[in-house]
Amino acid sequence: MSIQHTRALLNAASTASWTRSGSSRTDLRLRVPTDVPGVPSQVLNPRDTWPDKAAYDEKARHLARLFIDNFKQFADQASPEVLAAAPKPG
Repeated sequence: MSIQHTRALLNAASTASWTRSGSSRTDLRLRVPTDVPGVPSQVLNPRDTWPDKAAYDEKARHLARLFIDNFKQFADQASPEVLAAAPKPG
């Protein structure tokens, strides 16, 4: 990702301006913005940036499982809303 796009994303995140433009959910339930000023829409969804979609899907499921396994140590301290927001690796 270019430094210009990275800066635009960081600026949007720090001002919460991307929340005004909407978002969508990935297959793993991650919320991604659909429009950020100065950033092409095709780079906003991580899956769309991989030439091999199957490789992305495999890596994303692996990462989700790592997150879920690691989060188990904190699960008893988390609210039902946080637990419900966990990725679903499918």
